[in-house]
Amino acid sequence: MPFAAQLVKAKTHLSANDPVLAGVIKIYGLVELKPHGNHYKQLLGSIIGQQLSVKVASSIRARVFDHFGGNPTPQQLLSADSDALRGLGLSRAKVSYVKDLAEHIASKRLDMSQVSTLPDEELTQQLVAVKGLGQWSAQMFMIFGLGRLNVLPVGDLGIRRAAMNLYSLRQLPDPETLSKLSKHGYWEPYNSVAALYLWKSLDNAPDLTG
Repeated sequence: MPFAAQLVKAKTHLSANDPVLAGVIKIYGLVELKPHGNHYKQLLGSIIGQQLSVKVASSIRARVFDHFGGNPTPQQLLSADSDALRGLGLSRAKVSYVKDLAEHIASKRLDMSQVSTLPDEELTQQLVAVKGLGQWSAQMFMIFGLGRLNVLPVGDLGIRRAAMNLYSLRQLPDPETLSKLSKHGYWEPYNSVAALYLWKSLDNAPDLTG
């Protein structure tokens, strides 16, 4: 089934099974999800941009990529002078992280030709073994990099805030509470799409109680 058709199917499924999400879907319509085509570039960019504003992250990513002609290879990063990388705006820790990513890929411990075929759990294990990539990064990669439709990022602050607002919770939900919301609302097999709608609900914070 074409990816766009899967998103339509997910929208219909969530609307039919979760009245709260149905209200969000009625306002925002069909969400967009376009999987990233260059998985290595996405992971590298994710590490570079961590804990930075969108503007600063974009600027540093551009400097790093431009320095290597637009597409730094793992071999180039491994052989790059650490001080030169720091001169491009990377912190000492991120220099270590990008080199560790490059080493994992060069050694095939993280085989980029296989990531799209690995089960979620196995892929997560390989990703979090890289310095600077944690559970959240792995989940974002599976959703926005690979377009997997059944990933629920229970630790994401935006997801937690949206769930608290939409489901009238007294406090930010913990992972167990979010999993219960998913189960109760029959989000599976479209947890990722449910997450997209939760994020979307924060865009303009409309009144969904009417």
